Amino acid sequence: MTTLRLHPRVRLVWALRAALLAAFLTLPLAAGAYFGYLPEWVPIVAGAALLAVGVGHALLRYRRWSYEIREDALYLDRGVVTQVRTAVPLVRIQHVDSRRGPVERGVGLASCVVYTAGSRGADVRIPGLTPERADDLREELKRLAIRADGEDAV
Repeated sequence: MTTLRLHPRVRLVWALRAALLAAFLTLPLAAGAYFGYLPEWVPIVAGAALLAVGVGHALLRYRRWSYEIREDALYLDRGVVTQVRTAVPLVRIQHVDSRRGPVERGVGLASCVVYTAGSRGADVRIPGLTPERADDLREELKRLAIRADGEDAV
């Protein structure tokens, strides 16, 4: 099987989140400048630096994110600072959802969430898929999980 990539529009979602976080973190500095506690250039420089780091991280995150479906497992490879490689054995899959939040709907994307047997929070999320790809992936993983572990796998 070939390595699959996320849709390029996910970069926009991640960059928007970075911009909102930069604005939120810059607000206290802007208030300090407004009341005269800080020079006026401090929130501008800090906001620009936070935005640059956040957008850079979003772009690197996109380049690093990939997934692959093999006959035994779903493999995910992601991470900028810390590389994370995850193997989800098909026999451990409990159920699979396709999900579209408001931001994802706004840019025409969806996610696929794979829930596995195991400890609390034992799920993986594949973001940045077209709605059709998320639905196809959900059905494919469901079919493969049933084949791997019998009729009551999903």
